[in-house]
Amino acid sequence: MRKGLTFLRGMAVAACAALPLAAAASPHANTVVASVNGEEITIGHMVMARENLPAQYKQLPDDVLYNAILDQLIQQTALKQQLRGQVPHYVELSVDNEKRALLAAEVIETVMEKASGEEKLRAAYDAKYSTGEGGDEFHAAHILVESEEDALDVKAELDAGADFATLAKERSTGPSGPNGGDLGWFTTGRMVPEFEQAVLKLGSGEVSGPVQTQFGWHIILLNERRKTEAPEFEEVRAVLADELRQKAVEERVNELTAAAEIERPEIEDLDPAILKDLSLVRN
Repeated sequence: MRKGLTFLRGMAVAACAALPLAAAASPHANTVVASVNGEEITIGHMVMARENLPAQYKQLPDDVLYNAILDQLIQQTALKQQLRGQVPHYVELSVDNEKRALLAAEVIETVMEKASGEEKLRAAYDAKYSTGEGGDEFHAAHILVESEEDALDVKAELDAGADFATLAKERSTGPSGPNGGDLGWFTTGRMVPEFEQAVLKLGSGEVSGPVQTQFGWHIILLNERRKTEAPEFEEVRAVLADELRQKAVEERVNELTAAAEIERPEIEDLDPAILKDLSLVRN
């Protein structure tokens, strides 16, 4: 009898061994990788900790980074538990700001994604380049001097009939001076804003008045303006996408703020320098 029981028991074990094992659940965001005094640390915590690391640290081997991040989270958890649940006010404010920024960024991401779909990109391309032409291209020259007074003197000489290239070789302090001030052909976005705005106002053959930039004072001659050929769609896809996204975000922000009930109470004796006073949030 005992032998039979032993045999049956052996059969049962063999049968159980033959059954497929239940598949272990794959690790996910809520998988607990450590606990500190009962407080859990999950893979999700580690994923976001890695995401916020500087780029150079992300180049470390995965196993090294995994252990380093887990050790850090364990240490931080043990340290913060010393506060016994009491959260300093400045930390609460920082968390509020960070949460606000992250959630706002999430909405912005959605707006940008919807704004730059393939169909909308194609429509933007057709609207911008339907004539087969691209943007304006300019051929200009300039004379760069140190002061407005010098620039006015140069302009007066030009108005009196002086040759631009000759005067540029004599007076310009810029690297293009020896070449008669010739800057060659360029498109919008290639020059500093003040210089570009002055060029946009000129017609072919016209000379500007004094224009100040970070480099000094310029007198600009616009030799010629022409249209470039329309670029291929793929060449400007990224630029068009950026333009559509920026416009969509700006419009959505304006729409939401216009619809929101916003109050800005008048506060007497409020000095903007109060923002430098960290003692207000330390407790």
